[in-house]
Amino acid sequence: MSLPVISVQQMREWEQATWAAGQTEKEVIARVGKIVAARVLQLTSANEKILILAGKGHNGDDVRAALPHLHEHEIILIDVLDAKNGLEKFSLACKDARKPKLILDGLFGIGLSRPLNDDWKKFIAAVNEKNIPVLSIDVPSGIDADTGEIRGAAIRASATLTLGAAKRGLLAATAIPFVGRLEVALEIGLTPCPFSSELAWTMPEDFLDFPPAREVSCHKGSYGHVVIVAGSLGYHGAAVLAARGALRAQPGLVSVFTPENVYQPVASQLQAAMVHPWKSVKDFPESTTAILFGPGFAANDLPGNLKKEMIELWKQSPLPVVVDASGLDWLPPVKKQFKTLRVITPHPGEAARLLSISTEAVQANRVAALRQLSARYGNCFVLLKGHQTLVGRSDGEIFVNSSGNPFLAQGGSGDVLAGYLAGLLAQPGLQSDAAKTIRYAVWQHGAAADRLSRESPNWNVQELVENLGRAPQRWGETPVER
Repeated sequence: MSLPVISVQQMREWEQATWAAGQTEKEVIARVGKIVAARVLQLTSANEKILILAGKGHNGDDVRAALPHLHEHEIILIDVLDAKNGLEKFSLACKDARKPKLILDGLFGIGLSRPLNDDWKKFIAAVNEKNIPVLSIDVPSGIDADTGEIRGAAIRASATLTLGAAKRGLLAATAIPFVGRLEVALEIGLTPCPFSSELAWTMPEDFLDFPPAREVSCHKGSYGHVVIVAGSLGYHGAAVLAARGALRAQPGLVSVFTPENVYQPVASQLQAAMVHPWKSVKDFPESTTAILFGPGFAANDLPGNLKKEMIELWKQSPLPVVVDASGLDWLPPVKKQFKTLRVITPHPGEAARLLSISTEAVQANRVAALRQLSARYGNCFVLLKGHQTLVGRSDGEIFVNSSGNPFLAQGGSGDVLAGYLAGLLAQPGLQSDAAKTIRYAVWQHGAAADRLSRESPNWNVQELVENLGRAPQRWGETPVER
């Protein structure tokens, strides 16, 4: 049930269809108020001070509708009728020694299409300067929800709870620093969304029945055998982390092939995986059902035949192949579309190298970069990592991941994801809907980081491995970094 990413005009049409079906604006606003209040309660503790900034329009109505459900908190409501008056009230509210724990931003909604005047710029600057966590409702005030343009100034939110569906402008590179963590409140009382789009927003509920339950009479042969070719001198940890990630996916078997000069440190850290010194692909088990190569291929003294055999495997293997990290730089462009499953997992810098453009160009239009990468490499699946990781191919839907946080920016995080993904794709029952399996791997990886960030401020990658697959598959259990 991934959601389309829609325009402001489409949102307006959706609302009008809802009113025509008999639902009222008043009923939807009341429901939104409950949802907003529930999110505030998750982000705060009882008796903490909440400052609500309510504008003139429906965005202000949405945040005011949360008030009846926040009786355990100290609430300061500022009805901002004009910027000068609002700034005075805001300054007074923040002079108290007990400053607010959260600001609820309901100043401007998706209808803003004009530049803000100097008074509004001063007001918004004052809010941002306080460094108090902000939960913006529908859109951070000051952002054009269609284009992502900053209309002179914008609230810098810790998180944005957008209503009904994600709006296109909230995914724009210009908007991301102000949006913070983007969350979608789906069940706000509108009729089913009548639109589809190139971009689809992943919801936790997409995976409520995934992976499917295992048969009671199964055995390890039922769930595949993933082969991981990884590691090199100085980078053997990548092989270990990829293997541990794969084991968390629970395939039947995991085999690791690593250069002989790092065989001992890799093998000594793995118990459930079988570890072999690299010689040739001829040594791969006949039972192999998926292959991952690339993590930790950063040393200069890799075995002479390794690159040649991995390239040939990429071009010819009938099995699913996942390529990560340094292995990406080995890939030759492929003119014909692959008939078998291929997945590449670049971060923006790697994507830039593969496309011979700048990282800034990749980030400015991540969708175009993904399309170009997939077309260049045989219509393979591309998992373009980063904030709101994208999953897709040269045509069809591109899925935007909704989980994860900045603490995933640690060495080894990508190795864990690559292993976890390959461990899932090795399982025959998960290969038929490869897009869903890839999306699930990405979402669980991010959701594990979210869980850890709720529990500990300084978690590490090994803890990430241990939490893979444990995330609750429902909306609303995600952190806002303070």
